[in-house]
Amino acid sequence: MKTNKSFMKRLKVTKNGKIVARKAGQNHFNAKENRRSQMNKRRSVILKFKNKTISRYLA
Repeated sequence: MKTNKSFMKRLKVTKNGKIVARKAGQNHFNAKENRRSQMNKRRSVILKFKNKTISRYLA
């Protein structure tokens, strides 16, 4: 099965095999949000996939 390239570009696989992605909704319209939510959006998210899903998208 082919790797889903468009999905793969949004992810990073760490050394230990964890899958990390950016949080959604941080490109624009952030000026009106409070500082806490702005800073929380800067963090990345560790995605939890089953092995079957990982092999489907990232094989």
